[in-house]
Amino acid sequence: MADDRNFILKIITPDRVFYEEEVSMVEFNTIEGEVGIYKEHIPMTMIVAPGILTITKGEEVSEAALHAGFAEVLPDQVTILAEIIEWPGEIDLERAEESKSRAEERIREHAPGTDMKRAELSLKRAVARIEAVK
Repeated sequence: MADDRNFILKIITPDRVFYEEEVSMVEFNTIEGEVGIYKEHIPMTMIVAPGILTITKGEEVSEAALHAGFAEVLPDQVTILAEIIEWPGEIDLERAEESKSRAEERIREHAPGTDMKRAELSLKRAVARIEAVK
């Protein structure tokens, strides 16, 4: 029997349907800060920022590294169109740590021609991957 406090969460990437189930809450980062969504949330759209996506389904909690995209919130459904999202088991921790080091170095050196926004975004994505695994 479906729980009347649940809503449908759909997470879609360009190459797969990452997740589509009933959940009781979802939390993720937006460019305006972290949000937590329950059923009957007011309709809105948001731009996703890199960070940890937390899915609560009853007593079960799952996390994934969410990197960028858009979210549509309706009272009975949340749809996230994600560029990239990864379960912890899909992440290469060594590669993420190397990416973090490279991004930190680019930011620290701030050499002429360095795209600082791109370096900062790379750092946020690497940190999200590392946090999801740990």
